[in-house]
Amino acid sequence: MERIILHVDVNNAFLSWTAVEMLKNGSELDIRTIPSIIGGDEAKRKGIVLAKSNIAKQLGIKTADPIYFAKKKCPNLQIYKSDFKIYRKYSDALYRLLLNYTDKIERFSIDECFLDLTGYIPKGKTVFDIAKEINYKVKNIYGFTVNIGISNNKVLAKMASDFEKPDKIHTLFVNEIEQKMWNLPVSELFLVGKNSVPKLERLGIKTIGDLAKYDEKRIIKLFGKYGKTIRDYANGIDNSPVNYEEEGPKGIGNSVTLPYNVSNIEKLEEVLLELCEQVGYRLRKHNLLASVVNVQLKTSDFKVRSHQRKMDMPTNSTKLIFNEAKKLLEELYKNDSIRLIGVRVDNLSSKEELQLSLFDNKEEKKQEKLDAVLDKIKDRYGYDKIKRGGINLH
Repeated sequence: MERIILHVDVNNAFLSWTAVEMLKNGSELDIRTIPSIIGGDEAKRKGIVLAKSNIAKQLGIKTADPIYFAKKKCPNLQIYKSDFKIYRKYSDALYRLLLNYTDKIERFSIDECFLDLTGYIPKGKTVFDIAKEINYKVKNIYGFTVNIGISNNKVLAKMASDFEKPDKIHTLFVNEIEQKMWNLPVSELFLVGKNSVPKLERLGIKTIGDLAKYDEKRIIKLFGKYGKTIRDYANGIDNSPVNYEEEGPKGIGNSVTLPYNVSNIEKLEEVLLELCEQVGYRLRKHNLLASVVNVQLKTSDFKVRSHQRKMDMPTNSTKLIFNEAKKLLEELYKNDSIRLIGVRVDNLSSKEELQLSLFDNKEEKKQEKLDAVLDKIKDRYGYDKIKRGGINLH
């Protein structure tokens, strides 16, 4: 079966995610529409440009420019500090969405993923249909955009996603290499770094096509294994797999540092329900059941307490996980101020491995149907669009 690989790359990730978070929190300004950058501490005159808006780019500001020089190019440049908690939040949201299409996902970096869709494309759909659906959902559910590259291997999919930006879908199959890739400067080939470019150009290799046609033995003699790799890439040769966790997670957990110290168990239970909702959702996405629940508390003076309990039967029901977690919370809580609360489930097993008799319980079946309905709504409209009653993290 021919491999089908997608490379999903967030457009201008750090700045886009900062913009989306600001708009979500009530800002009327979309920083993507003004000269803006994500950078270091302007007051201390430190740092470099990590990301830039398209307008800033048009004014000559480049990634890795010192902020001091960026301000010289654009005196009214707006600077925003980096926040990796926000980046991780949206990176995880993207990953959860992509899990709807395949479980073979490699997180290549915080803002890009490879997907192996081989054998995962539903009847009546094409890979381009799937790419358009992902592109549409990311934009309309989360508010940022992605470029998607489609090919039969990772390097060509990544090269394709780097073609015209933003918010585009491109293919780069082997029969398209000569037309779409060979005329590009050799510096644009994946894995060709700045230090390699002048060395290649001195050999007369100025385009990717030049490298593809260059004598293989000579390039290996001059550059070793690296030479063979980049020549293979120039010819569209790449057999590397999409590296994903084939056995699935060993345990699934989530925790939250509270915005203020909480000394009210009812409030803690609300947060606990939200955490159990997230854990249950992830279990169901992996088609797994858990046998053990663990709850952890961290007090305002940074003391950590945790308890765990084995459940009567393995489950991925949010309600059953929450019921056990709530009992653990009641055992752990000492009427003190809590700064962090976390939930984790362990002893995971595949749902298919268990006998159907385990699910004969009517209440279990009812909860399973409820979870399935809620998951479908989350998948379609976004994880945060629906929550169980009583949840309020703010």
